[in-house]
Amino acid sequence: MLDAALIQQCAHPSLKPPIVEQFVSAAGANDPLAVTVKSGGRLILVPKATTPDEAMATVRQYVGQAVVRVGLTQFPAGVGVKDASDLKPDLIDACENLRKGTAMFSKVLRIVAKWYGNPKGDDVFPQIFEDAIYAWKTGEFEGVSVFQAEDPGKSVTIDNVLAPEEAEEGSDIPPADTSTESAEKSENVGSAEMRIDLSTIGGK
Repeated sequence: MLDAALIQQCAHPSLKPPIVEQFVSAAGANDPLAVTVKSGGRLILVPKATTPDEAMATVRQYVGQAVVRVGLTQFPAGVGVKDASDLKPDLIDACENLRKGTAMFSKVLRIVAKWYGNPKGDDVFPQIFEDAIYAWKTGEFEGVSVFQAEDPGKSVTIDNVLAPEEAEEGSDIPPADTSTESAEKSENVGSAEMRIDLSTIGGK
């Protein structure tokens, strides 16, 4: 179970805390030093790291020749890195790993939601979330390499993952609809624990 304070301090603000928890429990690891190595779809057994140095040694050993996942979010270690020596130890820092992982997962969510046509009904979100988790684990969605793919933009799943006040503060996010209908909706969002309001995605 993720510490609420850790989520508050470290998770990327584009995801609400319940989504962060769901993401880490579905795709992450309990141990900040956890390193998972897969080659050709097979899991390679690596020694369990007991120190950050040991974890980084394993990461550097396999990056470039296998799929290496690291830390709480099982972040893909080799993404955007040309050389193993460029890998930074902050990958296994719990806070930094959570920050990077949630920012990347937020992008994956937007890619999947865009493929679905950015649906407005909140009943579709569980399916989008499930597909995004699968894409996170495999690195692909509908033939697209999700970690390298361009971010389709913040407007895609912004309403279901951002707290209402954060959505209004963001300069590159369209202003919130201030109609009473919208206000009623935002009041109801927090009332159901895991239900997510997708109704305002893509504007009215």
